[in-house]
Amino acid sequence: MKNLTNPGKDPVDNDFVEEEIVGGGTIQYHWHPDPELTDETKKADARAWRDQELINTDWVVPVTDHPQNAAYKTYRTKLRDWPSTSDFPDTRPTL
Repeated sequence: MKNLTNPGKDPVDNDFVEEEIVGGGTIQYHWHPDPELTDETKKADARAWRDQELINTDWVVPVTDHPQNAAYKTYRTKLRDWPSTSDFPDTRPTL
């Protein structure tokens, strides 16, 4: 990316930049940084991931003779408890 507003410097919000397009040519546009995720968005994303993990592991609960049944149950407990821990939302529970 080439900063046309301030050549040789990293772009800041609304600088005019130029990028090469794969296959040839260039595109010019006003650059804007990616928006920061808010804490609430991070927490909502983490809860959605957690909810999907619980759904994905529902099948193992009734399979009491599954070799990893106890490990899955422990994992599911960690998933349910996770939002109330200091690790939430940064460190996901693992199986």
